[in-house]
Amino acid sequence: MTLEHDSAADRPGGLVQALAMLFALSFPTLATYLYFIALAGQPAMQPAYALTKVLQFAFPVFWVVAVQRQAIRLARPTLRPVATGAVFGLAVVAAMLALYYGYLKTSSLFSDAPAKVAEKIAAFGVETGLEFLALAAFIALLHSLLEEYYWRWFAFGQLQKSLPLAWAIGLSSLGFMAHHVLVVGLYLKGYGPATWFFSVCVAIGGAAWAWLYYKSGRLYGPWVSHLLVDL
Repeated sequence: MTLEHDSAADRPGGLVQALAMLFALSFPTLATYLYFIALAGQPAMQPAYALTKVLQFAFPVFWVVAVQRQAIRLARPTLRPVATGAVFGLAVVAAMLALYYGYLKTSSLFSDAPAKVAEKIAAFGVETGLEFLALAAFIALLHSLLEEYYWRWFAFGQLQKSLPLAWAIGLSSLGFMAHHVLVVGLYLKGYGPATWFFSVCVAIGGAAWAWLYYKSGRLYGPWVSHLLVDL
């Protein structure tokens, strides 16, 4: 369930490629602001969420196939990257749980978060436990895969073609972090140090997944890791 580019393919000009990457890095943040903040509590929120997600996740295929005229093919998984991703994911989960139960659960910083989470869930039409589990399964299983396909395979993969490895990892990870700043800030009472700390943690996770993708050439390891964190 990973993707590979054909290497022998035509590429668009440098300016066009740069504009495409600027769009790819910034659009998820703009979309998050639209459906998560600007349209919060309004009937248009759910359609905006669906439409922006379709646009976001369709763009890489359009760009690679229609513009760059490259073939996309599946590659078989290998065990070591999957195991590495699982170990990293479980380590992050353990750190998250320790931080929550050791500090955040009783902290004033997190006091408004449960009500805000419940409000957001209700805004998506989730009213029963079964619907909540379905939403959780979608986010953990499918959405994590789509994000890895978007941020690691496409954003990092495209940047890596024209930039040094460190720059490609850094820029793709900052793009991955940016829309999380809006989400975390909503739940942690604004954009203070805590919001930026947790957002940087997201960027570090994105960098680790980009490195794992770079080393393995496959999305399975990063996806398993991302899946565990989201779950």
